Amino acid sequence: MINKLTIIGLGLMGGSLAKALKAQAAVGEVVATGRRAESLERGVQLGVIDSYTLDMAEAVAGADVVVIATPTLVAEKVMADLAPLLTPNIIVTDVASVKGNIQRAAERIFGEVPANFVLGHPIAGSEQSGVEASSVDLFLDHRVILTPLENTASEAVALIRAMWESCGAEVLCMDVAEHDAVLAATSHLPHVLAYTLVDALAQNGAAADIFKFAAGGFRDFTRIASSDPTMWHDIALANREAILQGIDSFSAHLALVRKAIEEGDGEAIFASFDRAKRARDEHFLGQYLSRQKKSPSS
Repeated sequence: MINKLTIIGLGLMGGSLAKALKAQAAVGEVVATGRRAESLERGVQLGVIDSYTLDMAEAVAGADVVVIATPTLVAEKVMADLAPLLTPNIIVTDVASVKGNIQRAAERIFGEVPANFVLGHPIAGSEQSGVEASSVDLFLDHRVILTPLENTASEAVALIRAMWESCGAEVLCMDVAEHDAVLAATSHLPHVLAYTLVDALAQNGAAADIFKFAAGGFRDFTRIASSDPTMWHDIALANREAILQGIDSFSAHLALVRKAIEEGDGEAIFASFDRAKRARDEHFLGQYLSRQKKSPSS
């Protein structure tokens, strides 16, 4: 499907994409480039990529698809370096968790987002990072959201869709603003909360005992606070407006729960918890059962 794939920024996402495509024989050659030769060399040693170069022009030459797999705020510099190297035959996509800032950066650099640039976001990940954490199944049964613009070439969208589907992902298309608002609520805000809770408890005078006796619920809720701080620092800044709205909304709701607990209002406490349980069961359990029915192994 893809003769030559170039990955800019070889880490968990780029490495997992390369592994999945290789496993499906959907790519001929995978070349990576980036700033750290050690990471790129490790990718070759692990068989994740075929070769690497620190020269972006060399990496991009002859590529069918270029995937920008760097942290969100680094992607703008990558696009600036990539601009003079692109030809109409090269399709570019990215894996950034925020799409609005990528769109605006592309408009500043190119004048408009090129027709062969398909903005994308695989909703998959791990608290582990780096090429060593790459997994052939990372995208299996996960969603990938593409946010094509009015001028995005349909053939470019079709190829990127097929690329992700070959990794076992379900591909959806969405408006850029809608994507950033939805992800702020469902992914970015939870990470902010997890980081903040762990940071607050870590600075508590009794931190050692708190973590020593923490139950499974705490471990599960805060697992995402082990994610790469650099990546989530970038996301927090790149999607700040939507995240701030989420924080404000959550803070207001938390204040109501605090008031109910302070006043011993059991009815209000139960109502809040019951609504949450029913909403989560309805949406998440329903989606899980639906996917199980579609799975050949279910």
